[in-house]
Parts: sequence; structure tokens; C-alpha cells
Amino acid sequence: MTLRLNGIGFRYTRNSTVFDGLDLTVSSPSTVLLGPNGAGKSTLLGIAATHLKPKRGTVAWHDMTPTGRRGTVAYLRAVAWLPQEIVAVPGLRVREQVAYMGWLKGMSRSAAWDSSRQALERVGLTDLADRHSHRLSGGQKRRMGLAGALTHRSELILMDEPTAGLDPTQRKNFRGLLDSLRGDVSIVVSTHQTEDLADSYSEVVVLDRGTVRFQGATGEFHALAGDTAGGPRERAEAAYAQLVRGEA
Repeated sequence: MTLRLNGIGFRYTRNSTVFDGLDLTVSSPSTVLLGPNGAGKSTLLGIAATHLKPKRGTVAWHDMTPTGRRGTVAYLRAVAWLPQEIVAVPGLRVREQVAYMGWLKGMSRSAAWDSSRQALERVGLTDLADRHSHRLSGGQKRRMGLAGALTHRSELILMDEPTAGLDPTQRKNFRGLLDSLRGDVSIVVSTHQTEDLADSYSEVVVLDRGTVRFQGATGEFHALAGDTAGGPRERAEAAYAQLVRGEA
């Protein structure tokens, strides 16, 4: 399935244009959106998630568009949005919040409750199902948010800087969790950390100042580093630096 953003125009104020006719088509099951802070990554994912409304342009997932009541409901059921900060709902325990996320997407209460159990198993939070959600750590809250997306069986999950603020062990564990979802759901993850690239994604998109500087397979991205010595992390850093500096 394919995510399409066509002719996107967006600005926060009259003098702060983020996108001016941006086109982007993503068909890979696992895509990483790289770019420096302020490149427009969060805005782009927010538009794709319908959290932000563009001034012009269209968004579509497969044959679904967020237009009209029925179209928007279907789109939001298929597309999940995980912002940088997963907010705990006051008074709810972990499983209750995960089930609540499914209910918000149109599931019945009983179906959402039943589905939440398996979702928590997938993300390794079964033992914390009865803990109040506000007592979770940052990494645990990210997993709870992911469980919510799995509860309503999303086809596409958009994640904005999901490893930001996590320590190295937490980042590694979260990347392993994303790897375990391969084949079950499509994922687009934004980050400015090239170490998050690793071997977890089949496609790389580099965004800088509201413009797509590169889109291609992970191997093609690494090849931009040329004869740079080192492992995948060093090659990713070298390729990224060329693109955001306009040297490639």
C-alpha cells in the first residue's frame, strides 16, 4: 500500500512557510524520514495523520482519503499517529488506555478490550497492564502508544522521533520492537539521529527546509558516502551530512 502527499502547502504564520507544493509517495513497508530539527518532519507526519490541515494539497493512504465523515473515519482507522510525547490519560491504567485508543478509532468497547490484551503482549507490557499509565517511563509510554495502534489493527503507523529522550538501551529495545512488526504493518518514522537507521528500514527519505533531498533504498543512501570508511552508522552520517549541506 502507498501513502501519497501531493502538492502540500503549509505554513504556521504568514512568514513561516514549511511546504510549498511538496510531493511525496511512500510505498515501502518501513521508511525512515531523516532531517535536521526544523526540517518539517513533524509537520509532514502531522499532516499525514490529519493532526494538521494543509493549506492546499491532498493526502491518501491506498485508496482512502480523509475527506467527508465516512472517508475520514476509515482513514483514521487505518492510519495511526504516535507523536513524540504519549500523554497518559488521568485515572486510566495501561490496558484501559490501550483499549481506549481502540475505542476512539471506532471499535466497540468489548472488541477494544479483547484486542488490547494481545497488543500489550506484542509490545512487552503485559506485566504492566494494571499499572496507572502516568507511572510509566518514557520508553514504556512509547510502547503503550504503539500498543494502542496495534489494538485497532492499523495498516500504517506514523511515528515522530520515537527514540528521542531514550537512553541507548531503550533505543535499542524500541528498534527491536519495530523490527518485530515487519510484515504486519507499514511504518514511517521520523528522526534526526542517523544511528536509528541501522538495518531497520528499507527506504530513506531526507527532508531539509521543507524539500525532499533524497528518497531511495537504504543501500542507495549509504552509497552516497562514497569511499568513506567505517560501518553502516559512519556511512549513514557521511551521506546525511552531504545531503543536508547540499554537497550531493
